[in-house]
Amino acid sequence: MLHFGRPSYHGVGCAWLGAGWKKLNAVFARTSLAHLELNEMKKSKVQSPMLVEERRQHILSLIQKHGRVLVDELSSSLDLSKITIRKDLDYLQAKDLLVRTHGGALPAQAGASLSDPTIQEKGELHHEEKVKIAKAAAAMISEEQCIILDSGTTTTEIARAILSFRHLTVITNALNIAADLARSDFEIILIGGTLRKNSLSVVGPLAEDVLKEMHADIVFIGVDGFDLEVGLTTPNLLEARVNRAMVKAAAKVVAVCDSSKFNRRSLSLIVGTSAIDHVITDSKLPEEEVKAIRDAGIEVTVV
Repeated sequence: MLHFGRPSYHGVGCAWLGAGWKKLNAVFARTSLAHLELNEMKKSKVQSPMLVEERRQHILSLIQKHGRVLVDELSSSLDLSKITIRKDLDYLQAKDLLVRTHGGALPAQAGASLSDPTIQEKGELHHEEKVKIAKAAAAMISEEQCIILDSGTTTTEIARAILSFRHLTVITNALNIAADLARSDFEIILIGGTLRKNSLSVVGPLAEDVLKEMHADIVFIGVDGFDLEVGLTTPNLLEARVNRAMVKAAAKVVAVCDSSKFNRRSLSLIVGTSAIDHVITDSKLPEEEVKAIRDAGIEVTVV
């Protein structure tokens, strides 16, 4: 005889409860893991204080990675006073591991940009590029114009490139440029001042005062360093002041510098980037650098 009894749900219920607990345990596990990761993230944001040597090694690694460090940025990122950061930078410079600049530091190998080599030494560097730059500069000049040429090897090449003109007025503080142009029919104005033997140029208050009374159509400035954030720089303070006076005396400012001069800062500021109208450089300058200069509102001629 068949018996029809009440079905048993005991086995099914246990199975359902077991599956439920497994799901709950998985949820709890994931939640705990998320909280653990969150705590670790929070901990990672709270930097433990660095030892002095660790901090200095960190500064050196940043310089090698980015090409420079700034006191303000280091003070903020390391949560230390600017005085402490400056002491670190001074210590590292004393060890010849970096070069101190106003507001920060550069790699030790960048120290060459702070040196002041002679015009003869500079003349041996990047000569082919300077000749090409000079030809492009000469193409910007028209008869009857008044131009200013500062001292330097690139501007010396410009002086040689403009000898085909007939009627120009040239203002310069460079003895060698005045001598090169002496055989031309140009009007040559050699400003007075104190002779700098390294660059064969005249500098000082007298030179600056003379330039205050001048006006030119174009000034061609050769520099030792061109950094978009800073501007044009040169190793000698007196030379920088004369160059600045030249810029003020001209309607158009043209920086003539080969690609090795970019992203370098020298000791003395001539003018900021906003004062530059045109840059002539060589094709070795990376495209992204050329674009950055143009984005800053400066015309660029690449030769």
